[in-house]
Amino acid sequence: MFFEIVVAVGAYCVYHGCKRSRKRYGASPSPHLVRRSEAIGAAGEAAAQTQLRKTLSGLCGNDFYLHDGLLVLEHAPGTDFPTAEIDRLAVTPFGIFIFETKNWSGYIAPSVNVGKLVRTAQSGLTDERRSPIEQNRSKLRFLRGQLPPIWPVHGAGLFTSAEAVLDPHLPADLLGLGDLPHWLRTQRDAFKGAKPVHVELARNAILLFADGSPAALEKHKTRLLTPLWPPYPRHKLSSHASTRLGNPVRIITKVRQNQAVKRLLTTHNSTPLCLTGIERGGEKGVFRSKTQRDARYD
Repeated sequence: MFFEIVVAVGAYCVYHGCKRSRKRYGASPSPHLVRRSEAIGAAGEAAAQTQLRKTLSGLCGNDFYLHDGLLVLEHAPGTDFPTAEIDRLAVTPFGIFIFETKNWSGYIAPSVNVGKLVRTAQSGLTDERRSPIEQNRSKLRFLRGQLPPIWPVHGAGLFTSAEAVLDPHLPADLLGLGDLPHWLRTQRDAFKGAKPVHVELARNAILLFADGSPAALEKHKTRLLTPLWPPYPRHKLSSHASTRLGNPVRIITKVRQNQAVKRLLTTHNSTPLCLTGIERGGEKGVFRSKTQRDARYD
């Protein structure tokens, strides 16, 4: 009898211990909550797309490209996380724009920590989140390094929820949907006097590095959810070689990518643009006009 009581008490303690652990560490969300979250996110993405199309139509007529859906950008080949997600891509005569959309609600304010924002919910609870500007940083750096410098590349964080209230001290590149028309007009006015971006050519150049297929999106999401253990094998180079050459897989991939853009640009009827800068193991590709390229070697 005593043994049965001990077993019963032990089973009770184990059961309630598991319940406390689930509450503490968090159980997997129910399918209903996941579907609801996805539906809210999809509604926000649709609202962003509608506002972007309406605004760009007023500013550019039909001379713009707005990608419908997500894109997977291979911005860091040869690394553990070689791809990043572009929520919204717009190509206009006055620039290329990468938008990181967020369906956050509550009061959004700056944080004392660099690259972070503080969100205060209606309940009063606060949490710190990574800023959309910080999330866009590597994507912007990659595209600016691959595309001709005469094509400006800009990024912004776009909050799609009507329940989001933005602190006035936030950076100007963090916007609500209502702020989007004024922000884009400001970008257009600042570009006046410069040579317009060739929309079709810029679109084709960007899509050399980006993929919007369901398979690419699924692969990207799977990679993000896969823990890095054991770590992926890395190339074993001496410290001198690593410092001088960097990751060889990354360099080779970037060279191939840049060569593809070079072919695209040089086959176009406009002024030829040539690739320089990837020499002797250099990592960054820089596009220069043919005149600048010739002057360099004179």
